[in-house]
Amino acid sequence: MNDEIIAMCTLGRIFGFKPLYAHAMVNELGSASAVFGLSAGQKAELLGAASKYVTELNDEALERSREELERLQKEGCSFISFLDDDYPALLKECDDPPVGIYYKGTSPAKDTFSRPMISIVGTRDISLYGTEWCRRIISWIAEAKNPPTIVSGMALGVDIVSHRAALEAHIPTIGVMPTGIDDVYPARHRPDASRMVQAEGSALITDYPPCTSPIAINFIRRNRIIAGISPATILIESKVKGGGMITARLASSYGRDLYVLPGRIDDARSAGCNALLREKLAEPITDETSFLEAIGCQRPSRRKESDLMEEIGAKLSGALDSENLQSAKRIAKAIKDERGISMEEIAQKLALPYQDTAMLVRLLESEGFIETDVLQRCSIMVKIV
Repeated sequence: MNDEIIAMCTLGRIFGFKPLYAHAMVNELGSASAVFGLSAGQKAELLGAASKYVTELNDEALERSREELERLQKEGCSFISFLDDDYPALLKECDDPPVGIYYKGTSPAKDTFSRPMISIVGTRDISLYGTEWCRRIISWIAEAKNPPTIVSGMALGVDIVSHRAALEAHIPTIGVMPTGIDDVYPARHRPDASRMVQAEGSALITDYPPCTSPIAINFIRRNRIIAGISPATILIESKVKGGGMITARLASSYGRDLYVLPGRIDDARSAGCNALLREKLAEPITDETSFLEAIGCQRPSRRKESDLMEEIGAKLSGALDSENLQSAKRIAKAIKDERGISMEEIAQKLALPYQDTAMLVRLLESEGFIETDVLQRCSIMVKIV
């Protein structure tokens, strides 16, 4: 194990919340290893006699890092220091870049971080509108000639919708975690994390050492990586105060491009997006062509547009008689026209028996034409619109 990597890893653990201290010492002394070669007096002179860090910069800390990195290496993880060529280039340009990043993925870190990226963030309390448009935006990105990697934070709501949509569209996605690389938070997203680790170009990353718990302050520190690693960030939905807004404002402070999904004036989940538009810090996402051009993606020269009714007819003609097939098409059109309509509302609107409506809705859902939530509200699946 390289001594310089071990020393940088140790500095990352000690100065995780104050990375500028570590960067300043490495710049002053020429290497991370040199920091640990100082005498107690020299450390006190460099950091101040009263600094708690004087006693933490010791051989025991180095040995702990050595053991940690050897264990992580066996588990398929690596540590990429700020001094490594594989370290994300844009993140290195930030005012407070992490000393190093723990990485887990089947693709080499160099390949993963060399791809273009775009960060997507927002509320945990995502609406049907936010879900549909988050997936739709990612579908635009996926169909571009040069799709960027989707970066998000593995949280509930917008984050996990973004990761899953990227995986479904077969484009890479990076999860930036508020825990150590040996954990996933929330635990319910562990299957998604496993898929990401195995997918080409996808990965999990964090600047927190193993066994770090997901306490509140860790999310804020995590957000700066999401904001800094990409040239652009998209805010899907957010209240005026929230983690998504923190990330968006960090991205703006780093000089990154910022885009938001516009929302209703009276919807609290769109208040943050609308505020950024009002402050002229962000651009609204209003159509596919201008958005892809703005983020540097080229539209495909020819894009296939599937007709919903023809798709349903081709897929279900063998399973339904002509009357039920026609009803299924009417139901699909009602859902397409009114996002979030419930099964009961569909039955009333189309004058269909509720049992027949429920049966056809479930069939449309099982075939991938629509999706329903726990309240039986229906939405068209983006990929077939």
